[in-house]
Amino acid sequence: MHSLLIDHLSTAVVQLNSEMKIEYLNPSAEMFLHVSRRRIYGQDLSAAFTEDDESIRALKSAIVSGHPFTKREAKIILTDNRTVFCDYTVTPVMGSINTTESLIIELHARDRVKRISQEDDLIASHETSKELIRGLAHEIKNPLGGIRGAAQLISRAFKDEDLKDYTQVIIEESDRLRDLVDRLLGPRQLPQKKELNIHRVIERVKQLIEVESHGEIVIDRDYDPSIPEMIGDESQLIQALLNVVRNAMQALLSQESNDDRRITLITRTLRQFTIGAKRHRLVCKISIIDNGPGIPDHIMKTLFYPMVSGRADGTGLGLSIAQSSIHQHSGIIECKSRPLCTEFNILIPIETHSVEKEEH
Repeated sequence: MHSLLIDHLSTAVVQLNSEMKIEYLNPSAEMFLHVSRRRIYGQDLSAAFTEDDESIRALKSAIVSGHPFTKREAKIILTDNRTVFCDYTVTPVMGSINTTESLIIELHARDRVKRISQEDDLIASHETSKELIRGLAHEIKNPLGGIRGAAQLISRAFKDEDLKDYTQVIIEESDRLRDLVDRLLGPRQLPQKKELNIHRVIERVKQLIEVESHGEIVIDRDYDPSIPEMIGDESQLIQALLNVVRNAMQALLSQESNDDRRITLITRTLRQFTIGAKRHRLVCKISIIDNGPGIPDHIMKTLFYPMVSGRADGTGLGLSIAQSSIHQHSGIIECKSRPLCTEFNILIPIETHSVEKEEH
């Protein structure tokens, strides 16, 4: 029961024995440290992460003294050489003869709190922009309907076909503006959710992009076959994913000097993961990574706003619509970018859909 409870904690927990060997990691620790507990059981702490010599001495001292301690903003290096910052608390567990049997290390990622705050801001800004667009759409579509109707009446009164051509231009441009407003509003229908395989969705997008790019872009895949069937609207997910991957394709094709245009599609599961203010037991993470020029810094903060685009011929609607579709699946799209590496992460909770399926 104790193990089961710890396995469901969002806090990363590592247990060491008195010889500083790894005895246990919970799933949150596996996710945070990017290791598999089955592979590192019985190994030194360095099999999970490394820290400076002074910190290692502090751990050994805790075993001898039995005194707990907390370290703030610790810098640890993971096995893939990535550096992360965290707070951690070390608690000695005493045995029957008043000696330390093991150490419990609780790790709290510093960047996790920052990421959750950024997600809250992103969700709030997206909801605000949606409300503004709804109000704007109402103000635009009403007079557009009047203009279109008046143009149709005038057209009927004209006998000269050349004059009718002018009224037809008014009608067509009114329709174009109406369609633009509808696109700004995003998906108009509620998701038609059913069981689907997320890799089938990704493969469909991959095929479409290969056709559009005429083979000029290499698409690599790194899938996690353990991701279970999930509940969602397949057509909406295809469109959302297509908008993101197409964005990467267009950025790559704009680089004439790049001879190795490449997009990588990766799927993983995340356990006990927080999206916005809600923690989910299981989340599907889809990563779209390209080696293009990167996204300009001045666009990053407004990247998912409607009508924001880094291309002269771009409408700025693709990412906004994609974000709306993923929000309807209780998920979110995140982005980080630097030259030669732009990464979009689509995060969709899996267990939420499973509950909805049971209710329906």
